[in-house]
Amino acid sequence: MCEKMSVVTSGKPRQNNFFNVCSNCPNGCCRRVRPPLTQERKKIILSFLEANNIKMTDPFEEREYSYPKETAEGYCIFWNKTSRKCQVQPVKPETCVAGPVTFDINSRTGKIEWWLKKETVCPLAGALYKRREDLSYHMKSAKTEILRLVKGLSQEALHTIVTIQEPDTFKIDEDSLDHKSIVAPK
Repeated sequence: MCEKMSVVTSGKPRQNNFFNVCSNCPNGCCRRVRPPLTQERKKIILSFLEANNIKMTDPFEEREYSYPKETAEGYCIFWNKTSRKCQVQPVKPETCVAGPVTFDINSRTGKIEWWLKKETVCPLAGALYKRREDLSYHMKSAKTEILRLVKGLSQEALHTIVTIQEPDTFKIDEDSLDHKSIVAPK
């Protein structure tokens, strides 16, 4: 069962708090994943770290796109091993808020496609899929977050991100993209 407690930033809820499901997950989506970060999200995270006196030097990796650095064990630098919680939960990356919903951009149709992870890799996906009302509620937040991310990324970064394979997912929806603000990847 999914909690109806929201993560709130600047007075606006970003998503339900799914810690009751995620904290017991053996799969660890905070490991060996590289959630993309816009310049704006990096500023927000750095401000949050400073305001909460969380000391981290240079927490971002800059490659084909920006993402949080990983620990030696492959966990996101923001994941707290002791509490099993994200240290930047209220301001975490957009794809972390959207999960287990992910996306792709179909350059042929000009649409953004929405995908859901399978229950075998994400127990939360199974819980949401079984409770359609919760999935519908979560999809609104997921779409808002991912569209914000897509609009804030460079075309090169977006192209790199959509080429990353997402196994064990299935398509659940698609929407047209606003071509004035988003250019589909090459």
